[in-house]
Amino acid sequence: MIIEKVIGNLREVDRAGRHLERIYLESDALRKRIQRVKTDHGKELGIRLKGNKDLADGDILYMDEKNIIAIQTLADDVLAIQPASIGQMGEVAHQLGNRHLPAQFEGDEMLVQYDYLVEKLLTDMKVQYRREKRKVKEAFRHIGHAHD
Repeated sequence: MIIEKVIGNLREVDRAGRHLERIYLESDALRKRIQRVKTDHGKELGIRLKGNKDLADGDILYMDEKNIIAIQTLADDVLAIQPASIGQMGEVAHQLGNRHLPAQFEGDEMLVQYDYLVEKLLTDMKVQYRREKRKVKEAFRHIGHAHD
């Protein structure tokens, strides 16, 4: 079976009476338009998405009266950074920006994928952080730019 579009999201549909199969993906795979995947029940699918939208946790790829096949994102190894002040946040953001690291924000935390050099930087800067496994809402994405 080839999947060419996302039908909806588990948060938006009534699943009552339907069997749910999951496709477990790393967050990096959410950006891939073309890939071969396998459900937790061993069913192989091809994904060939049209358009510019990334996959997201809970996206439904197939649904009929009895079955749903949906994406479940696996937890990432992240550094959850909690700067003590807006000044410290600016310093951290500047340092991470110089390294071209993608970041996400949840509440008062900045999330970056784990990197031992970033962990050392945060320790040296005396910035509070935690290393943890966390499911992120979307794939970490680099923002394109050029140096003239």
